[in-house]
Amino acid sequence: MSADGSPGTRDHRESWHAALHRLQECALPHVLASIVGAAGSTPREPGAKLVVTSTAVIDTLGGGHFEQQVIESARRHLAATPVAAGTHLEAFPLGGRSGQCCGGFVHVLIEVFAGADSHLTLFGAGHVGRALVELLAPLPWRIDWYDSRDGAFPLGASHDRYPDRVRPLTLAADAEGVAQAVAAIPRDAHVLVMTHDHAQDRDLIAALLSRAHSGGEGLRSIGMIGSCSKWASFRSRLAAAGLDDAALARVRCPIGLVSTASKRPCEIAISVAAELLADRHEPQDAPDRRGAAPERLRHAFSTTDPIDNAHSTGSARE
Repeated sequence: MSADGSPGTRDHRESWHAALHRLQECALPHVLASIVGAAGSTPREPGAKLVVTSTAVIDTLGGGHFEQQVIESARRHLAATPVAAGTHLEAFPLGGRSGQCCGGFVHVLIEVFAGADSHLTLFGAGHVGRALVELLAPLPWRIDWYDSRDGAFPLGASHDRYPDRVRPLTLAADAEGVAQAVAAIPRDAHVLVMTHDHAQDRDLIAALLSRAHSGGEGLRSIGMIGSCSKWASFRSRLAAAGLDDAALARVRCPIGLVSTASKRPCEIAISVAAELLADRHEPQDAPDRRGAAPERLRHAFSTTDPIDNAHSTGSARE
């Protein structure tokens, strides 16, 4: 609980728009709460905004119990598993719902940002890997990008070249390093293997399939760059190592939405990106994302003002 009664850590130095940009770049779940309508004496004017995460509050809607209620509402949305993106319009009669003596009326738009739409773990920073990251970097995807070579990533890859949701990581090429990297992959992630070394590719595929076979958290997909003959060679070795047909069938190789005779890295990357995007299915019980109901919006922004205009110029911060 902060000093003014609002739950969570409060950053007094960061503005809401700076926080919003940072959280969007990192693809972390957050809520933007905006006052979109006000009547009577209210703590802040329409246009005031507040950013809420599960642990922090940035900027202010004026403080007091009203702001605490907005924060609590935002965190209820953030506590859902998974977080559902969407917009919600809430009404706050300050004297009734919020118990504040200023007695005005506020409408707050709650915009929920779920963070990353998808997660990709990519092994390999060669020509196709770089082209693929360039294509996916503008999208709200979290990308963990591994390579075992010194200087493999483009200059500035860990700084201003890519958003913070793209993380270049060093892969230790020994068995322990491969096992640690595979264990760190989050549930329901896509995985692509396209390193510079076929032996490393094979070790990674074996570790990925062993994780799935041992009952570890499920992966959305496993793909490996290469030809049909490369996969035939890998498949026979992996089968000899004890992996069954059901496990081996999880691997896509070659990868890409459509077969292409071209070997240009950018064209291959476009095909692979299209395949990943095509695999994004909305669950059947996904919430309707059309926002607040039209009748609620008409009521909220009607010209009829239920509050005495004599008090409309007042401002009170509780």
